[in-house]
Order: sequence, then structure tokens, then C-alpha cells
Amino acid sequence: MTSPAVVLSDLELLARLVSYDSTSHHSNLPIADAICDYLDRPGIRIQRNPNADGDKTNLIVQVGPEIPTDRSGLSLSGHMDVVPATEPEWTSDPFELVDRGEHVVARGACDMKGFVALAVNAAVRWSQRRDDLRAPLALLLTFDEEVGTLGAHHFVDTWPLDRHPLPRRAVIGEPTSLRAVRLHKGHARGQLILRGTPAHSGYPHLGHSAIEPMGRAIVALSRLGEDLRAERHDASKYFPEVPFVALNLARIDGGAAINIVPDLCRLDVGFRVLPGIETDAIHARLRETVAEVLDGEDWAYQPGDESPPMNLPEDHDLHRAVCALHGQTETVSASYATDAGWFQTGGFDCVLYGPGDIGVAHKPNESLPKTELEQCSHDLDRLIETFCVEEADTKGRPAS
Repeated sequence: MTSPAVVLSDLELLARLVSYDSTSHHSNLPIADAICDYLDRPGIRIQRNPNADGDKTNLIVQVGPEIPTDRSGLSLSGHMDVVPATEPEWTSDPFELVDRGEHVVARGACDMKGFVALAVNAAVRWSQRRDDLRAPLALLLTFDEEVGTLGAHHFVDTWPLDRHPLPRRAVIGEPTSLRAVRLHKGHARGQLILRGTPAHSGYPHLGHSAIEPMGRAIVALSRLGEDLRAERHDASKYFPEVPFVALNLARIDGGAAINIVPDLCRLDVGFRVLPGIETDAIHARLRETVAEVLDGEDWAYQPGDESPPMNLPEDHDLHRAVCALHGQTETVSASYATDAGWFQTGGFDCVLYGPGDIGVAHKPNESLPKTELEQCSHDLDRLIETFCVEEADTKGRPAS
């Protein structure tokens, strides 16, 4: 990447990071290796958390004292992968950072290599001041967030936090336009499979269609979606635009040819669960709904991957500290899922906070305001001062 002795500016480091095509279907080892090379400096400890195949890895970076058992200090987290950049509307190379005055443009500039660059440079900066740190600073950089928070799930399943703890407070650098987000929805997937009997379409009595009964299931699930839209829960007030569990009948496929009675049909469904709603309960309602209209059919419903919801108490010291950066007084939520959901299941207390607008993420000519990048760098230093330098006696728990 560059000589470890060289400290790049945040924009220079961001330019290096976006030059790696870390789209989720590629290995993330090239960008992970580059980050490790850049962080290979005195006072910085780096560990890898690879997946089973060895072609992906999370990175765990630590600066300052060893993590105490109370898990005080601060963790900064971002994902290294990006969504594809195949849209024809791109007006420049998606993997080259382009300066357009007030913004820089590239795939991942906003979501979320801008924050990753800030977190990495914060580790470099504080490694030079490591004697000032009274509690540790950690980075947790993940793989495959964009395809289902897979890296975060892998970390929670495989990292022995009891033996190798990390600071409990965690800032997840999603593009929130520098607002503290303390709640987000979860996302779960499932697949309904119907099997029939193939036959020549000229002799339909010899077969049994898998597609026709799927039509009944779709109608029933649409009604379930309407029921869910009418229901309200404790967290609904924090999601005024979509205050319900949102059910999406997302993709259907089946059949082999126009002259063959179809013997297989699959329907992929997804749903966005509010904090406090059990994913298994929604899966159970889906099964019950289709069972009522598929009696006598050969069918199965299979739950898929999920990304849990996240909910940080409003009075948590991390939420209060992030809100105080810019005088935020209101609770902000997000209807998308992030790594924070899995981290919360692993005992982290998370808040989303980062530069950039989620509205331009995943789109051609994805951009990041330079002023927000600069401001967020200062904000992270203030948070590190608060939780890693000053006396931190709340130990990551909500204030009493």
C-alpha cells in the first residue's frame, strides 16, 4: 500500500481504500492486507479473524493498554466490502476517488470506506499517543456486511470475547450524516418451496403444477403483509415512516419450459423486524399462513440468514456522548440492518455514526462530503478522549 512510516491524510487513505475492488463476491484479502501493512507500526496490535474458507477475514486492531475485563474503552467498526458498481450511469471510474469540489466520488466512499479511513488513521494517530490512553482503542473491520452482515455474524460466533475481550462501547460508522442512530430494524430471509410432478403440457393430467398452488400462497402472504402493516409495537414510534414489520415477497422462480408442467417453484421472502420482535415468531406466522392454503401440497418453508435489530438505550453514555457532539436531542432510527445487530448479541453497546448520506449509498456516483469527513475525524478524537483518556467509570453501561 505504502511505506508504514508514511502517514497519509484521510483523503489520501480513502483514495487507496477505494482503489481496491472489494465487492462482496471477491475476496477481501487484498484490502485487508493493505490495511494491515499500513497499520504495521509500533504500538498497534493486529489480529485476523478469517472465515472457514480463508478467502475473507475480519480485522481486529488494538491500541493502548490490554482490554480490561470490564471491557472499557472504545471500539470503532466498519465493513471493508462494497456493493457492485456496474451501473452505466457512473461518470468516472468507480474505483478511483474523484474530487468534485465539495464532494469526493467513488464506490464505497460513503458506504463506508470514508469511515474506515478515519478509524484506521485514528489508530495510527493514537498509537503515537498510546501512553495517554488509560483504556484501549480497538478497530473491528468486517467482511461481507453488504450481503447479510456475514462477517459480523462470523465474528460473534468465533471470537472468544471471554478470553480476548474488546471494548464494549462501539461506534459503527454507517453513513448517518453525522447523526447518532440508536435503533435499527433487523432483516430476515426465508424461502417457500413447492414441488409438483412434471409432465408434457399436452397431457396435464399426468402431472401436477408447482406454480399454481404457489399463487394461492402468494395471495395468503400478501394478506399477512397487510395484517403486519396494521400492527404496532413498542418500537413503532421510532420508525414513523414504516412503523411495522415490513414483509417483502422478493423473488420467484419455477418451471423448466413452456411445454412442461412445472415440478418446482421457489418464493424468496424477506422481512424487516422492529427491535423487540422475535424473528422466529414471524417465521412461524409465515408457515401458518401458507399451511392454511397448501393442504395436500408438497411444500417446505426454510428460514434463511438474518441480521438482528439493534437498540441502544437512550440514556446510554455512548449515545449521550455522540449526541452531544452536535447538540442532537432527538432519537434517530434506521430501517436498514447493520453489523451492529450481531455485535449487540455479542455484548457490545452500539451506536451508528458516520459521515455521508445513506441516500447516495449503493447508487452510481456515490459521494461523500469532504466537510463531513473532516468533522467526523475530529468527532472520533473527542470520543476517544472521552472513553479512552478521561476517567471512564460507567464501564459501558447505561447511566443510572
